[in-house]
Amino acid sequence: MDNPNYRSGFVAIVGRPNVGKSTFLNRVVGQKIAIMSDKAQTTRNKIQGVYTTDDAQIVFIDTPGIHKPQTKLGDFMMDAALSALKEVDAVLFMVNATERRGAGDNFIIDRLKEISKPIYLLINKIDQISPDDVMAIIDQYRNALPFKEVFPISALQGNNVSELLTSLVSALPNGPQYYPKDQVTDHPERFVISELIREKVLQLTRQEIPHSTAVYIESIKNQSDLLHIQATIIVERDGQKGIVIGKGGAMLKKIGTLARKDIENMMGNKVYLELWVKVQPHWRDKAALLNSYGYRKGND
Repeated sequence: MDNPNYRSGFVAIVGRPNVGKSTFLNRVVGQKIAIMSDKAQTTRNKIQGVYTTDDAQIVFIDTPGIHKPQTKLGDFMMDAALSALKEVDAVLFMVNATERRGAGDNFIIDRLKEISKPIYLLINKIDQISPDDVMAIIDQYRNALPFKEVFPISALQGNNVSELLTSLVSALPNGPQYYPKDQVTDHPERFVISELIREKVLQLTRQEIPHSTAVYIESIKNQSDLLHIQATIIVERDGQKGIVIGKGGAMLKKIGTLARKDIENMMGNKVYLELWVKVQPHWRDKAALLNSYGYRKGND
């Protein structure tokens, strides 16, 4: 590294489910690496996104929404979120401007009291409220923790995001460029592809389906100018399989069509996507299955 003043570091993004952490991460890195949905617990693994300029590099760790676990998958998600706090140079605590401070926020605040790193408070979704209400929202949190700074932002529209990045860079130590300038995530392609497929299941299905779904990539083969991807959508019950396939296979076809477009955008290649649906009862409570579907403790 030629620049002795280059700054770099790791920053965790924490908050309740559905406050906009993944939307923020996608905006910062400039492309879609974390899936988005209005369903809670969309993010299950820690997603690392890399923001690089000529003077600095920030490696963001988008954690699963912190919540009370009810399954082994839930335990995994909590471990992933809380372990991220031990590895970073700063923490972004994101809250939803449209909701009052609640028990879930207080649960996270209690965990953050044990952290000695700088903590930034991000009031997200300010595009959905009146500017006159921002100060009252900040007041709900002002005395909860010794925040380094408070930023009202809109991850969706970009309000105040560049100002936040400038502040973060100034707080980071001098350090190396960990990743090449054009790399925006440290996750393997298989992981991102499986997440893009799972996102479509989340968006298109309802009720209990989203939380009962995993996606396993069977194979990725490069055939001249075409990527041939075979993937299996895992559900827990036969009834869920019927919903995901849909009448005459219509739902599965829709999932595949939308996922293929996102995968092609990411890979810059034409994609042929084959999807199957498999029933695996109670997979969320079976450690071996969680492991095989990519939910490994310590798996970043």
